[in-house]
Amino acid sequence: MKALAEYLRSRRAAVTPGEVHLVSNGHRRVPGLRREEVALLAGVSVDYYVRLEQGRETSPSAQVLDALASALQLPYDGRLHLFRLAGLAPRTRAATTTRVDPHLQQFLDGWSAQPALIYNRAFDVLASNELADALFGWEGGPARDNLMELLFLRPEGRALYADWEVVARNAVAGFRLGYGEDPSDPRVRTVLTHLLAQSSSFTGMWGENDARGKRAGTKRLVHPDVGPLTLESQTFDIRSAPGQELVVYHAEPGSSSADALGLLGTLAATRRTVST
Repeated sequence: MKALAEYLRSRRAAVTPGEVHLVSNGHRRVPGLRREEVALLAGVSVDYYVRLEQGRETSPSAQVLDALASALQLPYDGRLHLFRLAGLAPRTRAATTTRVDPHLQQFLDGWSAQPALIYNRAFDVLASNELADALFGWEGGPARDNLMELLFLRPEGRALYADWEVVARNAVAGFRLGYGEDPSDPRVRTVLTHLLAQSSSFTGMWGENDARGKRAGTKRLVHPDVGPLTLESQTFDIRSAPGQELVVYHAEPGSSSADALGLLGTLAATRRTVST
């Protein structure tokens, strides 16, 4: 239960007394909540909660986990991750796949006005349309990127995002959620090992133990060809292929970002024409 203990400690440190309507008196030696405060909020004994955080309690009930999730204000994804770590939620045992249904690729190719891509649990990009290739710089390359390696190991990936640290933390939280689905997945473990060995930034964020799936959000990018873009993103699970997700980006109609995205599409089409 080491992973469960580490997750509880990290989530406790991330919640302030004010967020759970507790009065903070004087100097606090620990970030976030104290153990006795979590125990009080969850309705368990302090001794029992201490045993959980020390990994000495190995079989918490679903009721206890639910109470702890509420006390720690875990979102749905974090609650699911907590139950998985305790062995009370099913894990996805399907191996990470590198294949995309050909019909999905046709779907992406026909979606010409918005960048769109599909990636797997290891954050390998499995399919993308022409506009996504242009946005992320994959045009003419030997292969598409792993999104985690693009973020943490490639200077052009770091330069692409105006809010790099926010994007990176969200990506690490999503990667950990996928890792929690099946920690034995060989491809996920390979990517994790490589990032831990090569990136101190990733190692620090991985140690924060956050677990969250991708949600709708705003990305501010700085593209080398068309300049700043502000794009909204939406993420969808692909039910026919567990572990795969579709991400679509779009710009506010009539905005400068929409103009820049249109220009990027024109440049991509021109390059394609010239290359053929």
